[in-house]
Amino acid sequence: MKLLLETPLNSLSFGNVSYNLIKEFQRLDIELGLFPTGDNVDLAAFDIGENLKEYIQNAINKRWNFVDKEIPSLKLWHLNGSENRKNKNQHLITFYECSEPTQIEKTICGVQDSTIFTSTYAKDLFGKEGCSNTHFIPLGFDEEFKRTDREYLKGVVHFGLMGKYENRKHTKKIIQTWLSKYGNDPKYQLSCCINNPFFKPEQMHGVWQEVTKGENYSNLNIIPHLAKNSEVNELLNAIDIDLTGLSGGEGWNLPAFNATCLGKWSIVLNETSHKDWATKDNCILVESTGRSAPSADGMFFTKGSDYNQGNFYEWDEGTVLKAMEEAETKVGQINTEGVKLGDNMTYRKTAEAILALVFKEN
Repeated sequence: MKLLLETPLNSLSFGNVSYNLIKEFQRLDIELGLFPTGDNVDLAAFDIGENLKEYIQNAINKRWNFVDKEIPSLKLWHLNGSENRKNKNQHLITFYECSEPTQIEKTICGVQDSTIFTSTYAKDLFGKEGCSNTHFIPLGFDEEFKRTDREYLKGVVHFGLMGKYENRKHTKKIIQTWLSKYGNDPKYQLSCCINNPFFKPEQMHGVWQEVTKGENYSNLNIIPHLAKNSEVNELLNAIDIDLTGLSGGEGWNLPAFNATCLGKWSIVLNETSHKDWATKDNCILVESTGRSAPSADGMFFTKGSDYNQGNFYEWDEGTVLKAMEEAETKVGQINTEGVKLGDNMTYRKTAEAILALVFKEN
């Protein structure tokens, strides 16, 4: 089977999904033509084998041979920018975190042969808006993330927070809520890997000053950008409790999902994409107080624009503090239901579901 693929090749979330799908396409003997988004190729985050590296390079070298009306194309990108296509038949994999699809977003969704969302939340939301071509296909657990079963901080309850600093993710609120209970207590540590690659260094410095209100905390560990997934794997293994799942809107939430699948305890807001993988058995669920956090943040989301409108879900600080206390009682125990989640949700299943849809539609 021949397939034209347009996708980012980098260390960000989109790039991680792309990398895992391409691995499975190779294993499934898909003949691939590959257009890296922006013609940028950065695979430094991955421990990539020579065979896969050759497969990717060959797919890039012969990509123009796949610009053919008889060959289906698959694009992994935002709705914004997905109105363009190279082949007659285009299938879009995209992520959506907001609450009010705009007319342009609905139009772009509707012109695809199929639009694949990674959450039932987004699929149903656009379906209710009249888009009849929407589908839900879940992501999988990256097989390169492994349990190390090492002891990292003896006698310390270690919390973790990942993902770029962003209003949508409630980064500031999460840290300040944690500090209100655990700040400067040597029995606890919070490690934050939340560098935003779109911020200048002085902006990130200002962010930290705002979050901490200029105070120093001995148990707040600020981690710089981790360039390799093997380093991310070490961090996820080092923590006991993950807080990344408290984001107010997600298309999947790779860090929280990966932490859970590694047997860690994730505190997760029971909304948007989280509902497709987080349960009361494999996570500590927090119910939202509704959609009251405006999506507009002056940087990634602009009020009145053609994209990303609406509100994100909020949560109550007291409820989250109780969830942290509950998570503490589980430290030292492996989250076996989380491990089962990772065993069951694989990228092989994701890739097979995508291919079944793409080639059925064609």
